[in-house]
Amino acid sequence: MAKQSKSIFSCAECGYISNKWLGRCPSCDGWNTFVEEEPVGEEMAVQCKRAASPAVLISELDLPEYIRMKTGMEELDRVLGGGLVAGSVVLLSGEPGIGKSTLLLQICETVSRHARVLYVSGEESKGQLKLRADRLGVKGEAIHLLTESCLESILGECESVAPNVIIVDSIQTVWSEGAHSAPGSVAQVRASAMAFISWAKQRGCSVLLVGHVNKEGGISGPKLLEHMVDAVLYFEGDRRHSYRMIRSIKNRYGSTNEIGVFEMGDVGLKEVPNPSQMMLDGRPENIGGNCACCVMEGSRPLISDIQALVTATAFPTPRRTADGFDYNRMCLLIAVLEKRLGLKFYTHDVYLNIAGGLRLDEPAADLAVAFALISGITDRIVPNDMILFGEIGLSGEVRAVSHVEYRVKEAARLGFKTIVLPKRSTVGLKAPKDVRIVGIGSIYEGLSLLERKLSAEDLSE
Repeated sequence: MAKQSKSIFSCAECGYISNKWLGRCPSCDGWNTFVEEEPVGEEMAVQCKRAASPAVLISELDLPEYIRMKTGMEELDRVLGGGLVAGSVVLLSGEPGIGKSTLLLQICETVSRHARVLYVSGEESKGQLKLRADRLGVKGEAIHLLTESCLESILGECESVAPNVIIVDSIQTVWSEGAHSAPGSVAQVRASAMAFISWAKQRGCSVLLVGHVNKEGGISGPKLLEHMVDAVLYFEGDRRHSYRMIRSIKNRYGSTNEIGVFEMGDVGLKEVPNPSQMMLDGRPENIGGNCACCVMEGSRPLISDIQALVTATAFPTPRRTADGFDYNRMCLLIAVLEKRLGLKFYTHDVYLNIAGGLRLDEPAADLAVAFALISGITDRIVPNDMILFGEIGLSGEVRAVSHVEYRVKEAARLGFKTIVLPKRSTVGLKAPKDVRIVGIGSIYEGLSLLERKLSAEDLSE
């Protein structure tokens, strides 16, 4: 009698496999995430056979011409590398209510003018989709709506409609009859994604998959899902703010770390063609603790306003808060300023904020953050027409950064007259007209650039 195989348990968040049920996942520390699945059959002997597509020399291949389809939103096309590529699979992820379904329904209006679109929803009814389409002004004649979650039924409808673009909202709601597990489990997500990827490659249609996020902010389901698709886009932003950003973290047909900026309104998402100007709107003048910075997001330079509030504390342990900037990086910069400049931050609370909801992850923001902190504790003003960027080391030195010319041009375009940057980055750099370039080698060299200390009359005004 054949021995029956035991069931296995896999984590629905990260895909970790265990022979028994566990309350807490050892890999992602998730609680109650294990689901029971059928084990994979025993390995079979591999027999060699000739490949359907034999190996060829790379020098004999011709460069392929990818057919791209415009989505009607230049910001989204920028993130995708120029538009949707025929036969590609794109994974769009974001928090609930951030605007994923709204964005996809909006691009259907433009895409349906020259292609057939199949919008598959496993979360909403046809009536709900129709109400949203009327609110957004979407009246495409070639948009087909399907409210189904069974994979086999969806592929059968794809066979009938023969769409050029398939939108699946969301991949976690799709289940296959061949995978004996609950919808949203690792096996179901993997099987459903593989089916859509195979369909896209064989039929040459573009597939857009919506993915849920877990409590840590990552894409729910197996990590393998991100490796399988051609592009992974993250929809970022605070639902309490009107601005949203789409960031590309993987793109086989374009550059990564590109961002597109949108504004959520009553009639859907609107593009923000000049995000730097948007970040600087409402910037205060002649106030200590404010400093402008230029960071690179992919190939796009962005100007952001850094705000630091430094106030004396009555408690033994001062408070540190950072919004939009890495907390540990801020503490490191505070330690450098205490050691190299003798500033007494240990007797002050520090609150750091990046205006506009932008998150700065680039080391080039160190210099601007440091000067915002110096301005906040000394009440000396950073001039309004001054912008700074550069990386700071533990010795207080200012290190060189990349894409200096792009940053300088963007700062000059927005009216900044003084640009402070690392001294090594000034080699061979041509300053724009009416712009002064100041190169510094350490944070101490830049202290003379600060204006006078705020007086009581200035604070009263």
